[in-house]
Amino acid sequence: MSHKKYIATPSRTKDILSKYHFKFKKSLGQNFLIDVNILENIIHHAGIDQASGVIEIGPGIGALTEQLAIHADKVLAFEIDQRLLPVLKDTLSDYDNVQIIHQDILEANVSEAIQTHFKADQPVHVVANLPYYITTPILMKLLHDNLPVDSLTVMIQKEVAQRMAAEPNSKSYGSLTIAVQYYTEAHVAMTVPKTAFMPQPNVDSSILKLVKRAEPPVQVDDEEAFFALVRASFAQRRKTLRNNLTTYYKDTYDKETISSLLEKADIDGTRRGESLSMAEFANLANVFTRQ
Repeated sequence: MSHKKYIATPSRTKDILSKYHFKFKKSLGQNFLIDVNILENIIHHAGIDQASGVIEIGPGIGALTEQLAIHADKVLAFEIDQRLLPVLKDTLSDYDNVQIIHQDILEANVSEAIQTHFKADQPVHVVANLPYYITTPILMKLLHDNLPVDSLTVMIQKEVAQRMAAEPNSKSYGSLTIAVQYYTEAHVAMTVPKTAFMPQPNVDSSILKLVKRAEPPVQVDDEEAFFALVRASFAQRRKTLRNNLTTYYKDTYDKETISSLLEKADIDGTRRGESLSMAEFANLANVFTRQ
């Protein structure tokens, strides 16, 4: 591959964009990576090797895809923007281990795609530079679908990465933290400056690594009820737990019942949602579910 510059350089990216008269679509949150070192860091943190199958979301013009193709066994990339299909066909023509699927990841049956395109027992990882505006729905879909993947390593907005990897009693800790950490162990691998992208986004990014848990860290009777109670507890961050829950459950329980359920769970109703650990939320949700 030495005869051709990598895609992820400012000059090669500009050449490709002008060759195809490509205009960035704001609605698709397109920011292309133009720094090979950062791509190699993503691949390193993701633990990709020659045995790995990789799912990529939003390959763009193929900057990350190319590096994944070099390091992995096979890459399956989902691209929603039809205009990029001929571009990718061209930029990735040297790699026969890449397959592009023209589909919205939110509508895709990813489990089926994994079974179809990867070997049985092959370690599969999600690696992606995700569009900011839709990061959370994409990750939550992939986690809810309980995909047979080992990890998800994604480039996302720094603030969202901090929320997903947060600890209790911090400003970033919230219902999103619990939703993500219920399924995975989350940690922020590194921060990436906006200068690594074209066009430059308005905010810094982070590489977030999520390692799938074999099973959730807490046992809940009803997952939906658990997540609903967690969301309710953070509905208004400044309000006490008792106030938030009273508002949320107003059609089901009166104030007295809520107070007694909190007492039963051994949780002080004057606390705020951000002070509760996942285990405390699980216990509280189970008390409510069994009521």
